[in-house]
Amino acid sequence: MTASLIDGKAISAKLTAEVAKDAAKLKASGWEPHLVSISVGDQAASALYVRNQRRVAEECNVLFEERNYPDGTSAEELIGVLQGLNADPRVNGIIIQRPLPAHIPVKTLQKAVHPLKDVEGMHPASIGNIVYNDLALGPCTAVASVELLKSLPLEIEGLNVCVIGHSEIVGKPIAFLMMGLGATVTVCHHMTRQVAVHSRAADAVFVAVGKPGLVTGEMLKPGAAVIDIGINRVNTADGRKTVGDVDMESAMDVAGWLTPVPGGVGPVTVAQLMRNAVLATRMQQEHYAAAFSAVQEQGVGT
Repeated sequence: MTASLIDGKAISAKLTAEVAKDAAKLKASGWEPHLVSISVGDQAASALYVRNQRRVAEECNVLFEERNYPDGTSAEELIGVLQGLNADPRVNGIIIQRPLPAHIPVKTLQKAVHPLKDVEGMHPASIGNIVYNDLALGPCTAVASVELLKSLPLEIEGLNVCVIGHSEIVGKPIAFLMMGLGATVTVCHHMTRQVAVHSRAADAVFVAVGKPGLVTGEMLKPGAAVIDIGINRVNTADGRKTVGDVDMESAMDVAGWLTPVPGGVGPVTVAQLMRNAVLATRMQQEHYAAAFSAVQEQGVGT
């Protein structure tokens, strides 16, 4: 058996085309989706991500604005910046680029972004909504990973799923998203005693740990779908390369489907970010329309 590679770039292209149409309609109605990217200090670490985001934003008819702040900028100053963006009706989404300097807690900034402009889906309110199967502005990587699985000819209801990794923005949201779709989910983490026992019983495996080669073919059920979310830079005989958390060579001989790294989850995540930007713009349009109607009704009543 040789696994079929899941083409994240093709899925991303399809999603991008749909988002571009929706964004064009919003722009025609006077609501051009507008994203603001916030980075602090050395931008080399996030430069590639920002370039990809800008490129896809342009393809999606989304205005993309970069704002870079010095390394010494305090958390309090950045919160003030975010509060200004929250109050600006011309700004529809805010992206906080990582990594941040050590003195700035990322969760503090995520909490400062208004939920209606949380296009990354990382505000506690956005994460919490997933428990109720409300996918408005869900975490981009988690939603993208689930979309990749949904693209396969598998019946999701009743599917046995193993999620390896239980981070707040990837592993846990994936588990809730899959439960919302009717799957039976097992979550493994650093205290799980025998990960392979759980992964070998699963029809689909999501891996998001950050350890290259963590999951091997011996840990997989024959024919399983494997969604590799890990991004790791490793040294090889040919130089530095990017790999996932799955040992591709051994997994290809066992799995039914497998996402490549790069070219799998990554492109779909950026497309999902733009879909969130368009959705956020539409939600804000409806919010302001409702507020305006309420003011009019109040005026008529008086």
